Amino acid sequence: MDRPVRVVVADDQEIVRTGLTMILNAEPDIQVVGEAPDGRRAVELAQRLRPDVCLFDIRMPGMDGIEATRRLAGPAVTDPLAVVVITTFDLDEYVYAALRAGARGFLLKDAGTAMLSQAVHAAARGDAMIAPSITTRLLKAFADAGPAGPPAQPIDALTDREEEVLVAVARGRTNAEIAADLHISLSTVKTHVTALMAKLVVRNRVEIAMWAYETGRTIRRA
Repeated sequence: MDRPVRVVVADDQEIVRTGLTMILNAEPDIQVVGEAPDGRRAVELAQRLRPDVCLFDIRMPGMDGIEATRRLAGPAVTDPLAVVVITTFDLDEYVYAALRAGARGFLLKDAGTAMLSQAVHAAARGDAMIAPSITTRLLKAFADAGPAGPPAQPIDALTDREEEVLVAVARGRTNAEIAADLHISLSTVKTHVTALMAKLVVRNRVEIAMWAYETGRTIRRA
């Protein structure tokens, strides 16, 4: 991007909200354009400002971060915003709910400033980042819980290379890491990820990962 990534931050604790804002504004290419103390005001602010990324806490009064995410990025939203959920609670049900609601990232508040910045940039690019310490276990919650119905079949069969990229995405690997692992170029990885989204009829990497777990791809290739 040729301008700073614009971010709206929502957390009901003022000291946390202020801290996140200071950390993000310290980055030369990130700008916090709005702050909210609860989900309802966060949704109103995000709809008005249309930031590049929303950074939402989960537990907030009135409307929590999950519902706020659903209203801004859920399956029914025509023009979804990028949402990263950040929380102190390392609970599977929260991650499951947040990603189902449309979140592009999930971080714990002890993740560190570098990872916070990376998650914001990833979301702005259309990628997803989930804290590495919980990626596999938490995404696997989709498989353990079981889908509401049979997973949709891809429009066209996946190629062998697409299957490899699919599993790598599900394991939380970045495009650069996938390129190094598979000895292919970064642009080729991006092409495969775009093809996967088209074939699986999903909107982002998180949904690719969900589909991989629901169909048992990662189990078979573990």
